[in-house]
Amino acid sequence: MTFPARDLLNNWDQQQNAYIAHREERFAAALDVLAMTFGDDFHVVDVACGPGSFSLRLLNRFPNARVTAIDLDPLLLTLAKEAMIEHKDRIQFIHADIALPTCFDSVEGKPQAMVSSTAIHWLLPEQQTVLYRNIYHSLDQGGLFMNADHQRFDNRNPRQKLMAQMHDELTQEQGWAAGAQDWDTWFEAATRHPELAEKMDERTAIFAGRPMPLPTPIEFQLAMLRQAGFDETGTVWQFLDDYVIAGWK
Repeated sequence: MTFPARDLLNNWDQQQNAYIAHREERFAAALDVLAMTFGDDFHVVDVACGPGSFSLRLLNRFPNARVTAIDLDPLLLTLAKEAMIEHKDRIQFIHADIALPTCFDSVEGKPQAMVSSTAIHWLLPEQQTVLYRNIYHSLDQGGLFMNADHQRFDNRNPRQKLMAQMHDELTQEQGWAAGAQDWDTWFEAATRHPELAEKMDERTAIFAGRPMPLPTPIEFQLAMLRQAGFDETGTVWQFLDDYVIAGWK
């Protein structure tokens, strides 16, 4: 591989920060909860890892942890593997669709934790329900699942919904003004590298025709975690409609 994987990952983080105002704070909150729960030595699965933003933070924060990173996107997974090359002894990559019940079949043993960031909202609500049940059964007893993502307000919370929309728009304006790439521009830049460009057609074919899910509120998320079997559920971090939710087994 010859493409600048870490530079592309850094640009991805800047791009995502332009859409998510306090993204680093919510990563930090999730990492703190993991540290308080498991210390430094545990196995964690990064569900829909993308280019590896969460995985890299896990590896850096917990030098004795093992990470399994799962994603369906062949372009982003190729980038993640190269960006994490220095940690290759502690991370395993799996190409799988988290919408399918078989997505965790290749995970070794029962991990203590599973995490995800800005990904599960791409699944239909009924697929999220199946995924949460799958996560519950895949975790070790005493395990923890955390999801960092937007859980949108609906018409029951009109003031908060409007405030969240206004804040998102302001965050993006500030991000673009500071030079961050948007989603499309990031992919255009990434595919200038032949190793990633050759994955673009495969990526397009995989995601073609997938419906855009309607957003779900926090009540839905917590109810589905409880329905999946988690003994305790709750919010460990929030800013407006951006949350880190958790389920304890």
